[in-house]
Amino acid sequence: MEKIEKSIEVNVPVSTAYNQWTQFEEFPRFMEGVKEVRQLDEKHLHWRAEIMGKDVEWDAKITEQLPDRQIAWESTSGAPNRGTVSFKSSTADPNKTVVTVGLEYEPRGATEKMGDIFGALSSRVEGDLERFKRFIEQRGTETGAWRGTIKGGEVT
Repeated sequence: MEKIEKSIEVNVPVSTAYNQWTQFEEFPRFMEGVKEVRQLDEKHLHWRAEIMGKDVEWDAKITEQLPDRQIAWESTSGAPNRGTVSFKSSTADPNKTVVTVGLEYEPRGATEKMGDIFGALSSRVEGDLERFKRFIEQRGTETGAWRGTIKGGEVT
């Protein structure tokens, strides 16, 4: 599996950044190529996106969700992928948050493998974080929130 890790500091408190990230159906507003994310229940998502010029769909489950700290997921269909997004208060300013995305994925087919060689997904994740930063900072507040906890794949 290939690995990517990217971070960005956003000018909102941890709870605001975390709450916005729990609004998965809003992802198309700041994630390049993501056409739709449907939240099927508290821990299952269906994704539809364009990757390397190709329409793809997959399902994912949230394996861990700790309010104001971390969200982890793994795919259950489509290309294998898993990852985490973590939220930490900036050491310099408690009203700023460092958002870190860690992603592991298995490129499929020649097109995805070539795209990987050229860092296409890494650049996309970096761009998505920049767009998330602009989105949440311009709003100043989240569009919604889900504060539930998922541990070991179970909602607690």
